[in-house]
Amino acid sequence: MDVRVTYDGSADAAYIYLVMVGPGDVATTVVGEDEAGSVNLDFNSEGQLLGIEVLRASRWLPRRVIDAAERIG
Repeated sequence: MDVRVTYDGSADAAYIYLVMVGPGDVATTVVGEDEAGSVNLDFNSEGQLLGIEVLRASRWLPRRVIDAAERIG
């Protein structure tokens, strides 16, 4: 399995794609949030996890993951 990670430095947000996600693929987003940041889980209509959005990524993800991520934004 190839996991793709994108990172937007201006938003300090990363997205970890577990599978390719296209328009309309995400049926449900489960938000996990506290004062330290947010992790959002995206699921398809069958309940399978598609990807993970990490806000305040520089705090939560290892530096090597951010350094290797595809830059967006």
